[in-house]
Amino acid sequence: MSIKVIGNGKITLKKTVHGELRVLNSIQDVINLWKEGAAGKIAVVEDAGTTTLGPVLPKLAGVVCRNGGLCSHLAIVSREFSIPALMATEIITDQPIDKKKAIIKPNGSIDGQLLLIDS
Repeated sequence: MSIKVIGNGKITLKKTVHGELRVLNSIQDVINLWKEGAAGKIAVVEDAGTTTLGPVLPKLAGVVCRNGGLCSHLAIVSREFSIPALMATEIITDQPIDKKKAIIKPNGSIDGQLLLIDS
């Protein structure tokens, strides 16, 4: 098993979580995740508001958002649910990440990392 950094961003909570990544590009992707079961999943979104993730947010292990900041609505609401969100995340891999096991990990005061677990 190997673990490698595939993203860096700003983290909303100093809390490490493990889960399976789900790349959500549309409302249909959110509906599919809701039907499948969102518990233990880490949602990866380009620029989603809380309304988009509303049906699944309370069940998620974590959120990775490629845009937004620590004061964005998604960051604030995820903190209220005690769900770490990695905001303004720069993904630094070209390989597909959907359905891969990953870790969101704090890495300093407000910095965090997205780690991919390769088995």
